[in-house]
Amino acid sequence: MPAAYLFDMDGLLLDTEQLTLDAFLDCGPEFDLDPHEMQRFFMGLIGTAKAQGEQMVREFIGPERDFEALDQAWQHHSQKRLATGIPIKPTVADTLAALHADGHAMAVVTSTLGDKARHHLDRAGLLPCFRAVIGGDEVPANKPDPAPYVQGAERLGAAPGDCAAFEDSDLGITAAARAGCFAVQIPDLRPVSRAFPAVGQRFAPTLKEAVATAQAHFQQTRRTVSPAE
Repeated sequence: MPAAYLFDMDGLLLDTEQLTLDAFLDCGPEFDLDPHEMQRFFMGLIGTAKAQGEQMVREFIGPERDFEALDQAWQHHSQKRLATGIPIKPTVADTLAALHADGHAMAVVTSTLGDKARHHLDRAGLLPCFRAVIGGDEVPANKPDPAPYVQGAERLGAAPGDCAAFEDSDLGITAAARAGCFAVQIPDLRPVSRAFPAVGQRFAPTLKEAVATAQAHFQQTRRTVSPAE
């Protein structure tokens, strides 16, 4: 088994990427933005940290539009869509509950601000599963830099190479692989024509299958090493 499990949050555990895109599109009429261009632009935002994302949005809307007003409107529409609860991706709740019940060390490694991430995980009922939640404002560098995953492994007392990491975004899976984790990508929102980064990751359609893939890898590695011991 892996020594520890490291998870991204938005688009992997929480089904919030589509919700965030929809809230962004809600702003289109007020700010005279083309919905097709907005959707295409949003795909490039996925996985970015707050500061980088804000700069990208400013460049997208141009100096003639009020970024602060757009940001407030986007937050307003997001909160309206989240009012009924934080949506969870399929198989996530049961998979995390089983890992937690078996005593596995788990952490969230997200580009979302730490306080916001903990709040969302708490509302979703997932926070007790994790020994640590590391936000994008709590690391020395953001994804695709490996620093967040190196820090996540350290918080759980494990070497990155002994950890399984799970991501939906290209930036995130690149960070996990660069850190040395066994990395499994579960794609969420992305352009159909975009190639995946070639960083040695595995792929799975759900978190349940991704965890099974990681566990099988570490079991096979252990069987391969054992005879030499």
